[in-house]
Amino acid sequence: MHISGVQTVLPDYRYAQAEITEAFSRLTEADLDQLERFHAATGVQSRNLALPLDDYAKLDSFGRANDIYLEIALDLSERALRGALDKAGVSPRRVDHLVFCSTTGLATPSLDARLIQRVGLRPDVKRVPVFGLGCAAGASGLSRLNDYLRGWPEQVAALVCVEMCSLTTQRDDTSIANLVASGLFGDGAAAVVAVGRGHGPEVVATRSRLYSGTEHLMGWQVSERGFRLVLDAELTAFVEKVLAGDIRGFLADNGLTPEQVGTWICHPGGPKVIDKIVERLGLDPAALEVTWRSLREHGNMSSVSVLHVLQETRGRPGQPAVLLALGPGFSAELLLLHW
Repeated sequence: MHISGVQTVLPDYRYAQAEITEAFSRLTEADLDQLERFHAATGVQSRNLALPLDDYAKLDSFGRANDIYLEIALDLSERALRGALDKAGVSPRRVDHLVFCSTTGLATPSLDARLIQRVGLRPDVKRVPVFGLGCAAGASGLSRLNDYLRGWPEQVAALVCVEMCSLTTQRDDTSIANLVASGLFGDGAAAVVAVGRGHGPEVVATRSRLYSGTEHLMGWQVSERGFRLVLDAELTAFVEKVLAGDIRGFLADNGLTPEQVGTWICHPGGPKVIDKIVERLGLDPAALEVTWRSLREHGNMSSVSVLHVLQETRGRPGQPAVLLALGPGFSAELLLLHW
């Protein structure tokens, strides 16, 4: 599979971290000094949000937040998919398969059904809506495109990820997990167009890893108020324990070592996780500069972020690249690419 076009689209409302911190303190009545410490620790300097800051006080129910999700997520998804198609030089009518990933809102029929009509994809396009993969969905979605195009190499497949993380804000939740999340997550959409044979980075191998008994590390607790974040303090230690070994094993099965990888495309889950990846694999800190920049400028956009890093990365011709993301489950998604 060759990645022919990648496009990230961000909502119009952009704020410095300090503005968001102050607004969230007013919304939740959280202690401002404590909140400033948590938000500073995320390394995020600015983010794009679905709504103007003052409008978040109006989100008085899960239904209200979800209605706004449907409207804004559809608009951003359309812009992202059109942009990726333009970059790939592909007509909407040529798309045969569409994977749509989102974990911050709900719709039945799923949002991709509306997206297909808005963009002008064929009515016989094969569609796979995915919910629940969270931050891992961008990488997982690429792997599923690769699976499809191995069987149908003459066809065109597309992936759309959209996340409105800010709309899941719980104003009555002053837990450490929610306070950290309020300083970390941003909103956005991204799309990828891929072909079985063509130009662009080539996906040559993929691997999925699900760690049993780790559901408590990351996810949603769903209630009448909507999505309440589950983010366990043990997460970083768990990543340190298992991830480097799985990455090394994946590379070894493809005849490689981390030292032979020329480009690293990592989901910006947070500073501690990024640091552990660099430390445990013995990487030059500069190897993840694009990941760090994405985190600083846009925060963690869940499934969208790794695709944004992919868009901003210029791979080294002739050298392998690794794309990776982590998500609920707890799970990891790994891809080996060649430029």
